[in-house]
Amino acid sequence: MRSVRILVAVFGRSRKETANHECGTPTRMEQIHRLRLALPVLFSGLVALTASPAAAAGPPKGGDKKKGGGLTFLQFQTLTATVAGERGRRAVLTLEVGLDIPDEKLRAHAELSEPRLRASFSQTLRVYAAGLAPAGLPDADYIGRQLQRDADRVLGKSGATLLLGTILVN
Repeated sequence: MRSVRILVAVFGRSRKETANHECGTPTRMEQIHRLRLALPVLFSGLVALTASPAAAAGPPKGGDKKKGGGLTFLQFQTLTATVAGERGRRAVLTLEVGLDIPDEKLRAHAELSEPRLRASFSQTLRVYAAGLAPAGLPDADYIGRQLQRDADRVLGKSGATLLLGTILVN
């Protein structure tokens, strides 16, 4: 009887190896878990491959490009800043910003200056958020005035109207 127990211990996995270390081949559950993680990536690749040729070609070449807010609107990515939240926790102030620029030359200059505008807007928002009282509400008028001042300074002249979207503290 002892020889059988020794053979089982030699050929079987030890408890410590299965509990704390990876073995050479993944278990069935590990394989299923890896497949679940890979499915969204595979699905998104399949969707990209089967997209219609018209959608892959982009907007029509006729000069009229469709974008949110109209042709004179320049939208920025969402700006965020950290604020003091309730009970000493941190919260995030999120702001949507855009510029309405009817002048073509100024709009072209603003599109080229978009990284500088975004950096200036982000810096102003972070400074404002640092001074905001814990669980305090942001002042949209003040933020709008400061960001308009930044836009005029970066662009070198007035003519771009700042538009604020959603202001959210989460």
